[in-house]
Order: sequence, then structure tokens, then C-alpha cells
Amino acid sequence: MRKFVYIIFLVFVTVACGQQKENAYNAEEFIKLKEQNKDLVLLDVRTPPELSGNLGKIDGVINIPLQELNSRVGELEEYKDKEIVLICRSGRRSGIATDILLKKGFTAYNLEGGMIGYRAVENKK
Repeated sequence: MRKFVYIIFLVFVTVACGQQKENAYNAEEFIKLKEQNKDLVLLDVRTPPELSGNLGKIDGVINIPLQELNSRVGELEEYKDKEIVLICRSGRRSGIATDILLKKGFTAYNLEGGMIGYRAVENKK
């Protein structure tokens, strides 16, 4: 049943959002990119308890919750020359975080559909 709900959500996100936005990857693109680009920086903006929840986390992520991003952005300076993909549960918070980092001069991309979309695609494999 959970897999079905993920698939329905992914379809909803795809239809609701229309074409992919600039500075965003869908789950399929992200999975390919993650396999090809070993220098890719993954920034999860969910709260620490969410990372241990049912959606889990992706290995190697940096965790800075969205509500702390402005005050902790200095921690990301060493990644300013790298591509950063922002992740959250559904893509909403990571979209906000992407805009914040873009305004501060980072190369940032949102994972559309967030961990829900990512897990749905991952479970199809």
C-alpha cells in the first residue's frame, strides 16, 4: 500500500508541477546524477528526527534544517564551487532552501518530490 501511495504522489507532483523548473532535478535525474557525480553535495533540510523516520536519509547527506539555514550557511562555504542538491520530505522546503542558496551565490538544485518521490522511484527498481 505504501508503494502505491508513493506512486500516486509522484504522479500528482509531476502533473501539478508541469515541466521541471530551473534549478531542479526529478528523482530519476537525481539518481543518475548521484551515480555519475561523486563530488555532488547533498543537503537535507529536514529536522534530525525526520532523517530517522520512515523515509530515512540518503547516505552522505549534510543535515541543516531549513529553519537554521540562514544562520548556518557559513558551514557550506567549502562547497561553494560544487553542485548542491537540496532534499526534504516533499520538495517544498528544499525549494525554499534552493532559493536561499542561489541568492547567496551557490550552485543549488532542488530534488522535486523530495524523499517521497525519491523513494517511489527507488522502490520501482
